[in-house]
Amino acid sequence: MTSFTFTLTQQDLGRLANPLAKTLQVGDVVALWGDLGVGKTTFTRALVQALVGETIDVPSPTFTLVQVYDCPQGELWHCDLYRLKNSEEAFEIGLEDAFYHAICLIEWPERLEGLLPRCRIDITFKIINETTREITVNLVGSSHDALRTALESSR
Repeated sequence: MTSFTFTLTQQDLGRLANPLAKTLQVGDVVALWGDLGVGKTTFTRALVQALVGETIDVPSPTFTLVQVYDCPQGELWHCDLYRLKNSEEAFEIGLEDAFYHAICLIEWPERLEGLLPRCRIDITFKIINETTREITVNLVGSSHDALRTALESSR
């Protein structure tokens, strides 16, 4: 597993979202880990806008569970699983199929209880102080060569 750690302000989260957006393809799963209020949704908004290629409204899908977007690479699923009662509910929204035919951004992936694909990108957010976050990107189960190169050059 390859890891990269960044220290960024919430306003600078786009600096990490842009190189990630340039490398994501259909079938990629990005699991966003961290406590409530740590910046997962802020990061996801920057990533969705970078993938779509324009400034758009990116609401949190806390109540709808999934927000779907069209981007040049294909379909993009932004999932917020905070409200799932059990991992079975993920099947009801079609998430398992989306792992194969879309790019998936998943907030609260721990709610899937082991159903995450073995090859994925884990991004963990930790609060350093009120405005600064430590963000660790782990490339899990696959080389993700293009992303590795993009992250190395963005340091």
